Amino acid sequence: MTTMARKQTTLTQQPTTTMRKFIALLINLWLIATPAHGFAPSSCHATTTTTSSVVLFATIDENAAAADTTTADNNNNSNEDAQLETTAKGLFKRDRYIATNRFSVRKGKAAKFEKRWATRKSSLAKLEGFRYFHLMRRVTLDDNSATSTYWEGDSQEDLFENYVSFTIWNKKSLFSAWRTGEAFKEAHGGTSIGAFLSTMVSSAMVLRGAPRPAFYDGLLLQSNPPETVPEAVDGWRSVEADGVTMLPAECFVAFQKYFVPSDNAAAFEQAMAEMQQQPSSGSTAPGLVASSVMRRDGQAKGHGIVELQSNEPSYVVTTIFDSQAAYQAWAAANQQQETAALDESLWTRAPETVFYEGTLVLSSPEGA
Repeated sequence: MTTMARKQTTLTQQPTTTMRKFIALLINLWLIATPAHGFAPSSCHATTTTTSSVVLFATIDENAAAADTTTADNNNNSNEDAQLETTAKGLFKRDRYIATNRFSVRKGKAAKFEKRWATRKSSLAKLEGFRYFHLMRRVTLDDNSATSTYWEGDSQEDLFENYVSFTIWNKKSLFSAWRTGEAFKEAHGGTSIGAFLSTMVSSAMVLRGAPRPAFYDGLLLQSNPPETVPEAVDGWRSVEADGVTMLPAECFVAFQKYFVPSDNAAAFEQAMAEMQQQPSSGSTAPGLVASSVMRRDGQAKGHGIVELQSNEPSYVVTTIFDSQAAYQAWAAANQQQETAALDESLWTRAPETVFYEGTLVLSSPEGA
């Protein structure tokens, strides 16, 4: 055999150094992407390879690219619910804990993204402390405000937050317990290295960049039990999704974003509480699913979680109706006067309102 032939044989029999390193990286990512190691596959973006700003290993997560979990976290769940620091600042105690994850879904990939959610394995609705879930896509209201259109954004930068997962938990401690358990691992493709790698690769084709989690204290919650609880199979919705047509809307969501500095937080919460006592608050409005003043949880820490940015709201007033028509009927009569009732000096920039359609709704019999 010639020297050249021997070299060719060696090259075909052994993986290159680059390939070996790549395989080792994937194995390490999978090993750390389990609850025992503190975070989920969806947060594996710190060691990613990027092409045109695409994070290749970003994966989806129904609640959050989970925070690092320590032994201290597990031993102090009761402290999470005590909220002593919150009340010491004159702030309201949370009624619920709300976990969201914000996605940048590539143009033309919305239906594929929704299929990923519709066909995933999850036992979310069966878990202790679960109250409500939906996956929501951003929409713009059409000229007559009676219909809406999916909003893909005018630029790649606009894609941020065009999809958001939204889950309400009864207590923060129960959310923390879930993210360290087997149900979390199952929902994030971490049951085997093959499943994990498949999740990462398919996510890279759909998402532009890594998901960005945001956690909130849910204040002043108003909720109505659903007339019919959405049917779930082993804790997750069973719906037809072909990856071509987007899933039907099952609710309509208004996000009113407020940019309130910490010095004004207590006054803002008090003002919202007083406004909620007005007849126009919406608690008895036809079609209301739930509403809450969501305060960004600045104590949440972990991989994938960043500090509140200057262009992000510190409070989000979230209103969920069972249809856009129900929301429009309520808003037409009340929304303008409610906004006018708030003291504009409480925030640093004008509030912003964005709209979403919710799909894949899950609910406890008691509602949110």
